[in-house]
Amino acid sequence: MNKLTKVGFSALCSSLAAISAAQAGDLTVTGGADMTWVNQNGMSTTGNPIGMGSNLTFKGSGELDNGWTFDTAVAHKNSNAFSAAYLNLTMGGLGTFSVNQGDSGNGIAVYDDKMPTAWEEPWGGGLSTGVKTVGGVGASMHWAYETPKILGTTLEVAYAPVMGQSDTADKGTGGPGTSKGHGYDATININPSMGTEILSGLNIYAGAHYTDQHTGSAAVDTNSYEAVAGVTMDIGPVSLGYAQSGHIMGEETATGSVNHYRGNMYGVAFNINDDLSVSYGKHESRKAGYNNASRDSVSEANRRIEVASWQVSYTLGGASMRLAEIKGDNLDFSSAKDKDATVFSLGLAF
Repeated sequence: MNKLTKVGFSALCSSLAAISAAQAGDLTVTGGADMTWVNQNGMSTTGNPIGMGSNLTFKGSGELDNGWTFDTAVAHKNSNAFSAAYLNLTMGGLGTFSVNQGDSGNGIAVYDDKMPTAWEEPWGGGLSTGVKTVGGVGASMHWAYETPKILGTTLEVAYAPVMGQSDTADKGTGGPGTSKGHGYDATININPSMGTEILSGLNIYAGAHYTDQHTGSAAVDTNSYEAVAGVTMDIGPVSLGYAQSGHIMGEETATGSVNHYRGNMYGVAFNINDDLSVSYGKHESRKAGYNNASRDSVSEANRRIEVASWQVSYTLGGASMRLAEIKGDNLDFSSAKDKDATVFSLGLAF
């Protein structure tokens, strides 16, 4: 990691003596490169199996006169393209306030799939699966407030004025409104250890989301909802987890429309030592709620996606080697799209 300390802050304070309360801050740059080899078996040809991702993140931090601290980050993903940014203000015993440009770091997007894994979620390793996960306000420009931890419990609320609008620069707006309006998230995370060693690895979480939206000139009420709840447990070197999620898409407006989705997921990971870990995970996504005209004509195979993955990860200093075996059934809710994949990844961090 390359660290740039107090970049220009001291010089600024010297030249602007009137600003006597100015504080020095830190700016760090972190990043890495990920190289992958993907071999797919199924209905499609893999094509060129080589892939590469390059990432850079600029992080800044500082402290105010009253002891509050702040940190900000700007992420540049593949090909040095801007990805997202956030600003957090930690107010001591008053909690944390943040503004986020859509990196899914707040709200229920944090809990889309928190199952233990050696590397990636089963659906995130190398197949385009179509799995339906919760997102809430995470991908939109939003603000959030998180309470301080009390008895192992934190609460968070997040709000997006217009869903689907992200990466808005200062002095700008997110563009014209669409059928989607504002959105709200609320989450709770509990670590009920109560001072006992037995429960120290237990974590319970739940979250909900609401989007205000309408369809067509008649402004038909089609408000949508999302929810997720799960539990993870660390027992020595073993981590276990199970969760469920759901989406209510709003009022059905057309023949064959989908009213809701349900998700189930579980995972188990074993840390053999500080460098080597293995895991197995499965994520199932099911769509339902067709109107009566089409319910009986849609087969079960076209309603359910199942993705399972064995993974192993080994870390050697700044290098990480990962191997994933992925099996996907009925991808994109199609009985004709069963695919398997083997993915090897080499990650280098600095």
